[in-house]
Order: sequence, then structure tokens, then C-alpha cells
Amino acid sequence: MRRTKNKIFKQTTCVIGLITCLQIEADSSLNLSINKHQKNFEDAAMQIWDWAEVGYQEYKSADLLKQELMANGFSIQSGVAEIPTAFIAEYSNGGPVIGILGEYDALPGLMQTASPFKEIKEGSIAGHACGHHLFGAASAWAAVAIKEWLVRTKTKGTIRFYGTPAEEGGSGKVYMVRKGLFDDVDAVLHWHPSSSNGANAESSNSNKSAKFKFSGISAHAAGSPHKGRSALDGVEAMNMMVNMMREHIPQESRIHYVITKGGLAPNVIPDVAEVYYYVRNPRREKVKEIFNWVVKAAEGAAMGTETTMQYEVMHGNYSKLPNHTLQKIMHKNLVMRGGVKYSKEEKEYAEEIYKTMISPGNKIGDQENISPYRSSHTYGSTDVGDVSWVVPQAGLRTATWVPGTAGHSWQGVAAGGTSIGLKGTKLAAQVLADTAQDLFKDPTIINSAKTEYQERVGGNFEYYPLLGDRDPPLDYRN
Repeated sequence: MRRTKNKIFKQTTCVIGLITCLQIEADSSLNLSINKHQKNFEDAAMQIWDWAEVGYQEYKSADLLKQELMANGFSIQSGVAEIPTAFIAEYSNGGPVIGILGEYDALPGLMQTASPFKEIKEGSIAGHACGHHLFGAASAWAAVAIKEWLVRTKTKGTIRFYGTPAEEGGSGKVYMVRKGLFDDVDAVLHWHPSSSNGANAESSNSNKSAKFKFSGISAHAAGSPHKGRSALDGVEAMNMMVNMMREHIPQESRIHYVITKGGLAPNVIPDVAEVYYYVRNPRREKVKEIFNWVVKAAEGAAMGTETTMQYEVMHGNYSKLPNHTLQKIMHKNLVMRGGVKYSKEEKEYAEEIYKTMISPGNKIGDQENISPYRSSHTYGSTDVGDVSWVVPQAGLRTATWVPGTAGHSWQGVAAGGTSIGLKGTKLAAQVLADTAQDLFKDPTIINSAKTEYQERVGGNFEYYPLLGDRDPPLDYRN
């Protein structure tokens, strides 16, 4: 009799809370898919970490992700937007179109093993200091799990994975947006490796970059300096003027540069020199204004040193446009999944790497927490920004690095090559899949997100990329 009452009670609970019961069942099936594909995508992430291919040269990394997606029933379009390492993978049986972004480019000059101590990885010229090996793998992993859920539940929907190269200064996504590859998408989801967990409504800085090349006349620096004109003088004069500009631009702006060519011998006056500039501000119109001022400094430097100057715009990104409707769904799913817990060995590793940081801020243990939902701004830039101005988007960050780790650091490369990185990767795949599932199950969320998007961009908005009509700079890392 007691068993009968318990059975009736359970049936009644499910009738009263039918939606809750279905949610639990769906989540369980989604978890099965996530777990089933875990080894494949963790192996893929570690293989891409080992290759560490820089922007627009990620041939092996892109091919590996394409192979995994094709093996799981996705159709593939390769070389989209005239970029050999950009691709789209899709499964569709009709219904709303949900895109998931995946990156896989590494950063030059950050070679590192998985050791908690700084050491050069022999035979490498780059490292995944921003964790894009994890980014691409987790996003593809989530796409496969959602595809299986669509098939299993006979839900109408299209899941589309965007393989997006060269995020680090190459603006791969901008060319894909410019080509119209997001025009039929209802919502886009993405994530990024981090040292903490959060799904805030985050904005970012707009960004525009260029390489300024000065040309002069070479001569013997001691025997006949009066017969030469130093291209390096042009670069240094430009840098001096730009540095004086900093007092007179909005304080939330950022300008950074590196001298990429400065001559090869002190006793030869350089006839060629080059400096690579980034200009950032939250507002793209202000970026244009500051960038044009930098160009004037370059022109003045060339005039004053009797050299010539030409520049090439390398990339340009819009600021990221938040969408609270989608973002709150993603935050809810991140809270439901929880943070990242370390094993004893992982904690010992984290403690070693933590000792190497300057002003880490966060503490070991914070990776178990989820940041409260809020609006925030990051001073970095991403080509996700351009995507967000043509389609509603939501993103999250998970703790793939030791708390306190700075992005673009050797510590990020190291932790990203360990089980710590993989734990954050699985969490990202789960939350992306959970969020896509919510959107497919309730299309009214998408409608609300589109309404919010239209209100934010305004009725007169027309997309035009900051990088103009230039071709993708496929050799920008050479």
C-alpha cells in the first residue's frame, strides 16, 4: 500500500509539474551526449593546443574540427568568406537557426609547456594563451550534443557551428558577417576561456588596427649619415607624437603598438621600418576619430624625417552588444551547472602556478563560484562584437585557468594544457547546449531577444565594418 501511495504521489507530481519532469528528462539525455563525446573533444582540444597555429594558418586545427563534426552528421562548407580556414558546419531539420561560434587560433611568441613554471616549448612559435583550442572544441562539442537531442526528440531546429579563424587581430568573423553568413541566424551563442565563471551582459571596446610602414634611404651610419634618411626615425617620431596624444583622448581609450621592423644593423641607417598599432574605445565612432589622429601623426612624422609612409588597416571590431534576454537564460544555466572543482593534484598544480602571478586578485577556490548576473564592460576587443550587431547573442566565461591568471599569459597556455582547462571546457559545452535547448524548446525567447536587439541597434542602423572593404589579411602573422 505504501508503495502504491508513493507511486501515485510521483505520478501526481509529474502531472502537476509536467514541464519540470520533461526538463529533467531532456537534460538527462543532453548529459548523455555530452559525456559520450567527452574523450573525442578533449583529445581534439589537446591536439589543437599542441599544434598552436596562428591566425589564418590554422589548417590542421580547422580540419580536425570539421572531421569531428562531419563524423557526427553535419554538412560542411569550407573556405567561406574567402578564408581557407573558415568554415560552417550545419545540421538542420527546419525550425529556428541557432549558431555557435568556435575559435582556434593561437598567439605568437607564447610558447609554453603545461608546466606550472615558465619554460619554452621547443619547436613551437606560438601558444594558446587565450585558450582558443578549448573554445573551438567545446563549441563543436555542444553543437554535436544539441544535434543528437534534436534528432532524439524530433524537435525542429537548425544548429550551425561557425569555425571562425584569426580572432586575435585578424577579425575573421568580420569577413563572415560582411559576407552575410549570419543573415538567416536567429541567435548566436559563444563562450571564452577565463580564470572565473560568469555569464554577464558584457560590452567591449571597439578596435581598429593598422601597420604603418616608413621608407627612407639607407647609408653608412658613421661614414655618410647625411646621405641617409632613417625610416626608424619616422617610426620613433610617430610613436612620440602618439604618446603625447594620450593626454587628450577619452580616458577609457587604449592605444598600443609594437615596432615590427626597425633595421638589422646599428651601422646601417634603416631604409624600411614598421610599427603596428591598435586603437580602442567603447564607441566605434570615437575609434575612427582617434585612429584618424594617429594617421595624422604618422604623416607628420614622415614629413619631419623626410621619409615616406603608407599604412594598411589590418582589422577592425565593433563593440559587443549585450542582449539581456538571451544572457539571463545562459546565466541561469551556468548557475544550474555550477563551477569547477579541483582534485588534490589539480589544487597542488594551481598553487604552484599561482605563486608566479603578479596581483592575481582572485584566489584558488574562486573557480567553484559563479559571478552574480550584472552588466559589465571589458576593455579588450573581439570580433564577436560585429556578430552581435547583426544577430542577438549571448556568451559566458568558464574557469579554464587558475584563478587570477591574466589572459595572453604563459600561465594561461600552461593551465590550458591540463585537466584544469578541460574541466572548464566541459562546463562551457554543457551550458552552451543547455541554452540552445532552451531556445529550441521555447521560440518566444528568440522573439523577445530579437525585439531587444532591434531596440538596441535602432531603426536606422546599417552595418559597415570598421576594416572597410579590404580582403582578409591571410598573411598578417607572417
